[in-house]
Amino acid sequence: MLKTGLGKVLLVLGIVLLWGQSLLLQAEEPELALPQSIEISTGEWPPFLGEDLPEQGVIARLIRDIFAQENISVQFTFLPWNRAMHDTLNGKYAATAIWMFQDDRAKNFLYSQAVLDEKFVFFHLKSSPFYWQELTDLQGMLVGGVSGYSYGPEFDTAVKNFIIGLDSVGSGEQNFRRLALGRVDVVAEEISVGYHMLRQRLPDIADLITHHPQPLLINQSFLLFPKAQPQSAALNELFNRTLADFRVTGRYDSYFESLTTADIGTFYLSN
Repeated sequence: MLKTGLGKVLLVLGIVLLWGQSLLLQAEEPELALPQSIEISTGEWPPFLGEDLPEQGVIARLIRDIFAQENISVQFTFLPWNRAMHDTLNGKYAATAIWMFQDDRAKNFLYSQAVLDEKFVFFHLKSSPFYWQELTDLQGMLVGGVSGYSYGPEFDTAVKNFIIGLDSVGSGEQNFRRLALGRVDVVAEEISVGYHMLRQRLPDIADLITHHPQPLLINQSFLLFPKAQPQSAALNELFNRTLADFRVTGRYDSYFESLTTADIGTFYLSN
């Protein structure tokens, strides 16, 4: 009995000693130091992102200010979208901005909290009153879209079932030109992107076009951090925490006040 009891005591003492050594080693491991500056890849998507826009667009300014709160400076590199994704995945950039959620991307990237809620609407000619509540209300109409874009699963199903006619081209500008010429009945486009396009690139037809206020699709976009990079988790956590603070204080909303007063159909950019 004595030997058995002593053996148990020695076993417990051994376990405690090993546990203490483990804690000591963990305490001695230095925390991963975050960089003072990072580079983020992105593509052209005015008015949200653009190399020649004031402060490179409202989303670039928002992301830059969030990291600045944590004493990290940000430089944006503008690339074709596919290359931005590829190069970030391969470690050339700390993150890439901004992308909608896809399962295949989640295998390789950490997603931030939502940075932007995109609002897609139908644009139409002021001279052609347009009303819709259900997608079936568009039956017999031709919608202008951009090749490769999805406007949500419900819309895609309606197109597949021939409830909606969709004619896609290479750019939103082409769609608005076709709308002005009567070649499509409505154009599906993100509201701020659409009004930026009209006012900045298509001023000759901008006053002819308005939008229906009911959203076709609300789509969230995110900042992506490559999982393979050791600092990604810490940068993502820091970014999410500060983004949440911006939302709580109302500072987040202030970034978008200069973009659009789309509820009354006008649009402007601040300089």
